[in-house]
Amino acid sequence: MISLLQRCSGLVVAMACAFGAQAEVVIGVDVSTTGPAAAIGIQTNNAVRLWPATLGGEPARYIVLDDGTDVSRAVKNMRKLTSEDKVDAIVGPNITASALAGLDVLAETGTPMIALAASAVIVEPMSDPKRAWAFKMPQNDSLMASVLVQDMKKKGLDSVAFIGFADSYGDSWWKEFSSAAEQAGLKIVAQERFQRTDASVMGQVLKVMAAKPDAVLVAGAGTPSALPQKTLLERGYQGQIYQTHGIGTLEFLQVGGRDLEGTLFPTGPGVVARELPADNPVKEVALAFADKYEAQYGPNTLTQFAGDAYGAWVLLDSAVGRALKTGAKPGTPAFRQALRDALENTRDLAVPNGVLNITPTDHQGFDERARVMGVIKDGKFSYAGQP
Repeated sequence: MISLLQRCSGLVVAMACAFGAQAEVVIGVDVSTTGPAAAIGIQTNNAVRLWPATLGGEPARYIVLDDGTDVSRAVKNMRKLTSEDKVDAIVGPNITASALAGLDVLAETGTPMIALAASAVIVEPMSDPKRAWAFKMPQNDSLMASVLVQDMKKKGLDSVAFIGFADSYGDSWWKEFSSAAEQAGLKIVAQERFQRTDASVMGQVLKVMAAKPDAVLVAGAGTPSALPQKTLLERGYQGQIYQTHGIGTLEFLQVGGRDLEGTLFPTGPGVVARELPADNPVKEVALAFADKYEAQYGPNTLTQFAGDAYGAWVLLDSAVGRALKTGAKPGTPAFRQALRDALENTRDLAVPNGVLNITPTDHQGFDERARVMGVIKDGKFSYAGQP
């Protein structure tokens, strides 16, 4: 006759075996919730808090670290996540320089990263072995630059001035925008740069206005992007002002205020999900996320950065499910390799800001379905249509 103790012991063993069969997937997240890029990082963190507790049908654990918008701290976080926490993948950083600095960590540890920074140099050139482990959610600048040029040409604009960050973000935008403008026959009459921390850009703005452009593109991200625009208006500029998709924070709207009305910018469709036409290929997914996000954080709080962060979970959920089918176990080098390979073979996956088709030669994966034109109207990000 089996005693009660024996029965209980058997039950404990059975439960332990059942739970042991579950493979916990561990994801490290590096965000900039403090420092100059805090507005971006906070939006990222808000979306991470909405991530479901599973990936690929298995339990998931998320370790979130703040890098303070500091490159060395971001690298330190990535080393901790890979060496101490043994994460299966990293999401982040928010800043291009931090993502680039972390490439060595990825290569050394064989850990895939889904960056939340925009510049294409994070994943290009793919001939670089270190970039084999790097993926990113935000649209490449080339995709967004081309839609801006299309809109300018559609509006009959002939000349444009460029004023951008004096860093890798501004460099990438200058490269892509100037190339797209040249191909379209759009004349760039001035190029100026400014630092994210500048208190004044009067000198740059005076040079821009002296060139008398039909339009001005401000190539910056977050709240610093408002300064050139406010200065242009203070000096009486009456042409069309464009910004990049990097402006997508609520703080930018607050800092710029009424000076931002009518500003045009490229954006992922998720930012304007409720205004998208019914036939937009990502409207269903984008709207579902908008409902989820705004139920938690309030109406009109959704941004590009939040959509990218949630898109990273959707991408990981798909890739983890496929990686598990190889038989590799989370927490092992074999699983990280399988996960990297699964990410690289993602096909027709709709996320809030587009449709992903990732390949060995393209670790971003978006096409024209990942961009629409937006306009700032009544202090909000609104849909302006396709160019």
